[in-house]
Amino acid sequence: MKGYALVVFLLVSCSGFAQNTINNYKYVLVPERFSFARENDQYGLNSVAKSLLDEKGFTTYFDNSEIPTEVAGNRCNALITEVVQKKGLFVTNLTVILKDCKGNVIFKSKEGKSREKEFATSYNLALRDAFTSLNDVPYAYVPAPQQAAPAVQAGVVPTSPVVTPAATAPAAPVATTPVVAEVKEAAGTLYAQATANGYQLIDTSPKIVLTLLKASVADYFIANNGASHGIVLKKNGDWYFEYYKDNKLISEKLLIKF
Repeated sequence: MKGYALVVFLLVSCSGFAQNTINNYKYVLVPERFSFARENDQYGLNSVAKSLLDEKGFTTYFDNSEIPTEVAGNRCNALITEVVQKKGLFVTNLTVILKDCKGNVIFKSKEGKSREKEFATSYNLALRDAFTSLNDVPYAYVPAPQQAAPAVQAGVVPTSPVVTPAATAPAAPVATTPVVAEVKEAAGTLYAQATANGYQLIDTSPKIVLTLLKASVADYFIANNGASHGIVLKKNGDWYFEYYKDNKLISEKLLIKF
């Protein structure tokens, strides 16, 4: 009985080690809309998820955009992003899940939480909190090795020849290429007014042009101008509002007086 238990333990252990990891995937697909949302890219969550996956090193695409032939011809070459919401009283709970084409969970984050009252802020903070789990998982793309054929027991004649695939050397990590953005020049100077969670940028009218919500990274804000959700970040000393419009990345330069 002890010997049988040991065999079962070894089989289960080997099975666990044989499973794919995020390192076996170069591409990740992000949906236009998560299952709990009422509209595409609600609160900018889908754009934020795509941006955070890009930062991790994946090559990401929205599932409605033009995808590379390698993925279009075989969806199993990409992971699929899901964000699941757990209903809670006065708290937003979100969990990030990366699945393969067969629905197997390759990565599942912790439950990200936020108790902010404003919906856009709460959902964004909860999503970013969930994504912190991905920081603890090293990532470098290495294609999954082909599995060798089962070993033949001694003394047993196989019914068909056993072919063992030639070993392939692991590919070197692939560096992702940044998305080329359409750059727009600044329309005028905006003045920053501090709020509880960030700033609101107003023009000389005065009219609120952009709402900025603080993030966990310096010089980085979750942004919303009423029509588009995106991010405001500092690059080479200048501020930019970046967002997607018609599946195209727009980078709008800002002149901000804090």
